Amino acid sequence: MGDGLTPEGKAQLITRNLQEVLGEDKMKEILKERPLRIYWGTATTGKPHVAYFVPMSKIADFLKAGCEVTILFADLHAYLDNMKAPWDLLELRTRYYEQVIQAMLQSIGVPLERLRFIRGTEFQLSKEYTLDVYRLSSVVTQHDAKKAGAEVVKQVEHPLLSGLLYPGLQALDEEYLKVDAQFGGVDQRKIFTFAEKYLPALGYAKRIHLMNPMVPGLTGAKMSSSEEESKIDLLDSPADV
Repeated sequence: MGDGLTPEGKAQLITRNLQEVLGEDKMKEILKERPLRIYWGTATTGKPHVAYFVPMSKIADFLKAGCEVTILFADLHAYLDNMKAPWDLLELRTRYYEQVIQAMLQSIGVPLERLRFIRGTEFQLSKEYTLDVYRLSSVVTQHDAKKAGAEVVKQVEHPLLSGLLYPGLQALDEEYLKVDAQFGGVDQRKIFTFAEKYLPALGYAKRIHLMNPMVPGLTGAKMSSSEEESKIDLLDSPADV
């Protein structure tokens, strides 16, 4: 797909309905040479909700633009974020996410065979990745790590060290998944700019960042998988809705 589109047409399809793009000029240069490699990650915390159709529709756009798309089920992140997914439930929670996300994509006509699916624990526990976590922790300040996760990691009175590791791992994922761009909600912006600042400190390239607007939750803030009162669950009955 995307064979009949010019680089400009592909760029327009990739960025339509996004709230913000960081590195758009770099993206356009890549599109003149080859397909853009993008990843979208989701931490397997609570149950996915109807707002997940927003990124699903963009994944469809990316494929139409000829992009190579990876979907990351960030199981380790779900545990690091104040144990939103307890360790003993992590495998089951991740399998549920895999089935739900794939069903959502199929429901809007996205060909699953053109996507790459991967779990975080498939590569985040490797010797090389672990060494880079240590390398990154030697250059990142506590202030920057806390600031980066402020809108994503659960904020508590006595923060856990794991929450400070979260943004660094998400930054490293860009390098280890070998992508040009990371796609996510605008709530991820601080993590994205954190990655742009710190990946070059390890000798890695700064990536492109694509952000979609957030769907408001029922309680006023963003709709969140880990906050039951904020969301319309995919399994809610018509009466519940």
